[in-house]
Amino acid sequence: MNAESRRVKAAELQAFITRAFVAIGISAPEAASIAELMTRADVNGSDGHGVFRLPQYIRRIKGGAVNIKPAIRIEREAPGMALVDGDNGMGHLVMRFAAEKAIEKAKSAGTAWVGVKASNHAGPASLYASMPIEHDMIGLYLAVGNANHLAAWGGLDMLLSTNPIAVGIPAGAEPAIVLDMATTVAAYGKVKTAAQRGETMPEGWMIDRQGQPLTDPKRANEGLLLPIGGYKGYGLALIFGLLAGTLNGAAMGRDVVDFNNDDTTATNTGHVIVAINVAMFRELGEFKASVDQLVRDIRNSKRLPGVEAVRLPGEQSHAKRDAHTRLGIPMPAPLLQSLAALAAELKIAPLA
Repeated sequence: MNAESRRVKAAELQAFITRAFVAIGISAPEAASIAELMTRADVNGSDGHGVFRLPQYIRRIKGGAVNIKPAIRIEREAPGMALVDGDNGMGHLVMRFAAEKAIEKAKSAGTAWVGVKASNHAGPASLYASMPIEHDMIGLYLAVGNANHLAAWGGLDMLLSTNPIAVGIPAGAEPAIVLDMATTVAAYGKVKTAAQRGETMPEGWMIDRQGQPLTDPKRANEGLLLPIGGYKGYGLALIFGLLAGTLNGAAMGRDVVDFNNDDTTATNTGHVIVAINVAMFRELGEFKASVDQLVRDIRNSKRLPGVEAVRLPGEQSHAKRDAHTRLGIPMPAPLLQSLAALAAELKIAPLA
C-alpha cells in the first residue's frame, strides 16, 4: 500500500456502511444487515463487491431505482422450492431472505431450490453459497449479472452478463471448499477497481470490437468481456442466465439493465440459491472426513516445476479473511477519497 492507503478494521467499516444506509432512509436493522454482508465481502477479499460499491448503491437509491422499504415475500412455494419476489429491495436483503428460506426447507425436504426475481446487485456470489455451510449443508448460487458485457460466441451484441456461479461445500478440520467464479475470465467489478486504481488489465480479460486485446479499463465500454474456456463459458453464461433469470421471471438478455450507467431504472435481478442437506445423503461426519481427505490429497499432490502450491477453491479467500481480521482491510487511496466524498455528501461521520 502507498502512503495514502491504509487498513480499516472491519467493525469500523461496517459501522460506516450502516451510517450511510440509515442516512439514505433504510431502517437501522436492515442497514446493519446489508453492511454486515458488504463488510464480509471485503474481509474475504472480494474488493470489487464490498464497500467499493457503496457510492453506486447510494446513487441508485437516490435515483429511485431501488425500493428502500421492500415487502420481500414468497410468491410460489412447495416443500422443496420457493419463488421469492424481492419487491426491488436491496439485493443483500433479498438474498439473505432467500438463503434462509432454502436452508429452512432443506432441513426437511433434503434439498431446496429458491429462485428470486425483482432483486438487485447482492455482492459476491460466495456470500450466499457459504450460508448453508453454517448448517452443514452444501450451497449453490447462480445469478444474472447487473450489466451485459458478454456477447454470444462469435457475436458482437452484448446479450449476456458475467452470470456467476458459487458452490460452498462443508469440510471437517479443513476449511470449507468455496468456488466463486464468473463465467467471464474476469468479473466486471475487477475491471472497475482496476480503473479506479489506475491499473491496466491483463490481456485476455477484454477485447475491442475488432477482436483485439483491450487492456485500458477506462475504455471498457468500448469492448467485450471474454468468457472462460471460449465457447464453453458462453454456454455456461447462457444456461445460468436462463435458470436465474428467465425461469424466475427476472431480467435476461436485452432486458438486463446496466446498473453502472443507469441510476433510475429497476433491474429486476434474478438469483438462485440451492441448499443441500448433507445428512440426508450420507452420515455427516463421514462426508466431512472424505472432503478433508480429498483436500489433503490435492494439496499434497506432486507439482509442476515452478509451482509453489496446489490450491483449493476458497483457500486464498480464507487466508485473506484471517489477515484482514487481524490487520484490517486494505483500502487504496482512491477508494478512501470516494468514501470521504460520500460521507460529506450524506453528512455522516467519515471512516475513523
